[in-house]
Amino acid sequence: MIRTPEQDPPSEPSRAATEPLREDIRLLGGLLGDVVREQAGPAVFDLVERARVESFRVRRSEIDRAELAAMFADLDTAVAIPVIRAFSHFALLANLAEDLHRERRRAIHVRAGEPPQDSSLAATYRKLDAAGLDAVVVARALDGALVAPVITAHPTETRRRTVFETQSRITELMRRHDRADLDAAETEDIERSLHRQILTLWQTALIRLSRLRIQDEIEVGLRYYEASLFEVVPRINAELRSALRGRWPGVDLLPEPMLRTGSWIGGDRDGNPYVTAEVVYRATHRAAATALGHHLRELESLERELSMSERLVTVTAELTALASSSGDDSTFRADEPYRRAVRGMRGRVSAAARVLLGGEAAAALPTLVPAPPLEPYRAPAELLADLDTIDASLRGHGDTLIADDRLAVLRESVQAFGFHLSGLDMRQNSEVHETVVAELLAWSGTHPDYLSLTEPERVALLAAELGTRRPLAGSDASLSELATSELAILAAGADAVRTIGPGAFPNYIISMCSSVSDLLEAAVLLKEVGLVSAADGADGPSASVGIVPLFETIGDLRGGAATLTAALEVPAYRALVLARGWRQEVMLGYSDSNKDGGYLAANWALYRAELDLVEAASAAGLRLRLFHGRGGTVGRGGGPSYEAILAQPPGAVSGSLRITEQGEVIAAKYAEPRLAHRNLETLLAATLESTLLDVEGLGADAEPAYLLLDDLAERARVAYSDLVHETPGFVEYFTTSTPVAEIGALNIGSRPASRKPTQTIADLRAIPWVLSWSQARVMLPGWYGTGAAFEGWVDGDPVRLARLTDLYRRWPFFRTVLSNMAMVLAKSDMGLAARYSELVADVELRERVFGKITAEHARTVAMCKAITGSDDLLADNPAVKRSVHNRFPYLEPLNHLQVELLRRYRAGDDSDQVRRGIQLTMNGLATALRNSG
Repeated sequence: MIRTPEQDPPSEPSRAATEPLREDIRLLGGLLGDVVREQAGPAVFDLVERARVESFRVRRSEIDRAELAAMFADLDTAVAIPVIRAFSHFALLANLAEDLHRERRRAIHVRAGEPPQDSSLAATYRKLDAAGLDAVVVARALDGALVAPVITAHPTETRRRTVFETQSRITELMRRHDRADLDAAETEDIERSLHRQILTLWQTALIRLSRLRIQDEIEVGLRYYEASLFEVVPRINAELRSALRGRWPGVDLLPEPMLRTGSWIGGDRDGNPYVTAEVVYRATHRAAATALGHHLRELESLERELSMSERLVTVTAELTALASSSGDDSTFRADEPYRRAVRGMRGRVSAAARVLLGGEAAAALPTLVPAPPLEPYRAPAELLADLDTIDASLRGHGDTLIADDRLAVLRESVQAFGFHLSGLDMRQNSEVHETVVAELLAWSGTHPDYLSLTEPERVALLAAELGTRRPLAGSDASLSELATSELAILAAGADAVRTIGPGAFPNYIISMCSSVSDLLEAAVLLKEVGLVSAADGADGPSASVGIVPLFETIGDLRGGAATLTAALEVPAYRALVLARGWRQEVMLGYSDSNKDGGYLAANWALYRAELDLVEAASAAGLRLRLFHGRGGTVGRGGGPSYEAILAQPPGAVSGSLRITEQGEVIAAKYAEPRLAHRNLETLLAATLESTLLDVEGLGADAEPAYLLLDDLAERARVAYSDLVHETPGFVEYFTTSTPVAEIGALNIGSRPASRKPTQTIADLRAIPWVLSWSQARVMLPGWYGTGAAFEGWVDGDPVRLARLTDLYRRWPFFRTVLSNMAMVLAKSDMGLAARYSELVADVELRERVFGKITAEHARTVAMCKAITGSDDLLADNPAVKRSVHNRFPYLEPLNHLQVELLRRYRAGDDSDQVRRGIQLTMNGLATALRNSG
């Protein structure tokens, strides 16, 4: 079915480099074609082939798109569905082939002895060596260093677990197939196995019959630990610590693991009514069960491996004591102290699991050790201390080689994952906090009408409340359903902190934070459940949870530094920050700022906000950590992570970085160990370089560049607002020309599409906003308004154009903005977008809005090419260029079929087949576009 991509003849070096990829696609596409012919019949196979050929003819401008669209106009829906499935499966297999090719090319570079590639830790170490950095400076910069990818429940990932696992098996088979030492029989056997797996894939439903529950999302998030993170995170932490301490041996660098993980799944209730106290309990305790289960499995393997006899080695007294306290009196292990010691440690972890999880949940863990009962470990530090005892004893009798293997990885695992696995952040909207606090203050008799107070009055009242010991509402309080639910959820988080440890619930995030009272309201609610407590004397309150403002609209980003500065001037809030080591985390929202002001305005507002926050933190002597709420697509802050981190302003990274990982990007980065290793080291490499090296490159030209971007961003915001917020009928055009209304039925996540039941763009969630434009191939959030800004400022002046070109070459931020935008422009297709615009019945509205979109698209493409000096939008991204060129014609039938099925559905045909067909096209396009939501 899917043969070698038809393309212009590449140059000879390029052909040699890409031929293995072409062979992989030829193999996988051919096997998929065989399966389609076998399972769906020759008529469907022939239709798929004809659609494929005609799609390439469209790209070569040999036929008009209307001819291809006509192929599907009267197609029976029952026939359309296997055609959609065929092209969707190809997209999935093409992703796999491209990932393997990148892996192959990296291996070739390494074997050839070429310098390590940028974004690898090896390349970063070379840069650090060349910089000649002082050890004390490095130690200060990396104090409290943290890189934390945070997995979120914002899914545009549509794959089911079964599909995920089948794809993993295909990946391993393709790796084996790539070996040069296979004989003909072995090759034939692997290809037969591939055929079997692709057949299984074909016969597995791609979409779910029912919507994901949060409980399901929790399990989906946890699967990445077994898939890759348990293997990769400890090894990278060990490698990084060793490399840095080897370069600067005089200081104790990274006493804590730099790489750790986080999660929002089950704690993010901003606009999600399905997050309850029970969900929080499940999220924290399933994470703990996953961590404890991993530690138990590793301890069991360690027990089998450490078979040393004390008749042959001399162990330390501490190890002997540890073995003696294990309760293991088996005569078969009488002379094997390591095995007895580890057996006792397994018993203590098992006892801890029973305490933390309850007997029934603990019993489900693998390798749980039964009686004799032992004292449970009260904290991961106790387990780590016993592992250190084993480590010291092994090294004492010359077994360093053994100590550096499984034991070393387990020690790193305990440090990185503890008993909690990953910190669960909680998030809620400031409006909800305001409402609940008002109710609590009224119930307690503290103030009858909090909502009527001015901001200074609110701050004074809340600060005073934080100085008291009493709660506002006792157990007998009669509260609204909202207040009762909010307090129960926070109480579940407090329970997790008490039982599992503070790592289980480290941060509380305030969405739409715009004032000091927003911060103090959250603190008052945390105080109600004991997570903020009043201190004796004049020290003020303290908190076991970090309170994190999330600045996400353009206005809130502009005022973020002022809000933080004002909060630090309030003694009660200042005390909370002091109690946490005078460190403050601030989250920056990429999605809503983009929806609010457009691509360039949002990106610059974020950069300016970071500059202001760094300055404010420096003035206060505060250690600032930024948390980047990025989505998968460029319209939500996505794009290559390495370049994005290097594009941060000076001082914004400062050894620490938290970043959300969302949607289909999670599987693309963490589905298996090699992918995970590559992506995690990219985050670390960029963080180290941004922290320790000067990467901005503007020097004395910084302030003029900032002022220029102020001008450009405002021009872009005006152009974007003119379309999105001020054009009459725009909402109707958007909801009609894209599948936004149908996205809610895709069953890819638990969260509603809108925060509120309204039809406004402001209340629509960023994911369906971006995903809808991606499906319709407009990609509007990733570029609109930028062309008008550039064209208006340049105004035909070659000197001004040269100024922008100079910034593009010298300034990582500006280069990244244009590079990401160019990628989005290359993935957009105004010809296909025109097909979607035909869904708008009002011809005048259609022509008016789509005319604005196409005109701005042309301006943006032209200005991007003029500034970069290249007619090729993807000149700096050959991998994406190859993908777009070879793969995108295969998306063409999916777009045409989606439009056709949307037309039928909206005309009244709401049959199961039409619904399923629309959902399948969404699935296929999201898979193929990769960063679509």
